[in-house]
Amino acid sequence: MQILVSVASKHGSTAEIGRAIGRELADQGFSVEIVAPEDVVDPGRYQAAVIGSAVYAGHWRPEALDLVERAGAAFREMPVWLFSSGPIGSPPEPEEDPVDVEGVAQTIGASGHRVFAGRLDRDALNLGERAIVAALRAPYGDYRDWSSIRIWAKEIAAALDEPEVR
Repeated sequence: MQILVSVASKHGSTAEIGRAIGRELADQGFSVEIVAPEDVVDPGRYQAAVIGSAVYAGHWRPEALDLVERAGAAFREMPVWLFSSGPIGSPPEPEEDPVDVEGVAQTIGASGHRVFAGRLDRDALNLGERAIVAALRAPYGDYRDWSSIRIWAKEIAAALDEPEVR
């Protein structure tokens, strides 16, 4: 089974989550292609997909939303899981799902959505982003839970192994 993993990431930490999911799916015996949303040409050639996005100000990145709009018909014909990355801190905040996710999930009939904590790296931010972070008093650090990410990927693999999914 060929699985697409496509992730919109501004500073790279969400892309790292996507690569970890892809590695775990490959370790479970699936053929995985990791393709940036803007580079997905023929989504219909995949049998399943994992679509992820960094979240800024409560919203998915535009390139992820564009992919869903362009490939929605193909995605409706396969199992698709969504993930978001963005909450930071301990406990991670904000607790709410991104604003766009419910609509995206309904549009493509997503099999599920998971929110993972993100990373806030001062050195990766531009001056404007640093000002926003300072105003919000957001904590810098890496809050990603790699164990939870791998477990979720294994759950996807198990769901794809179900006879009715094949």
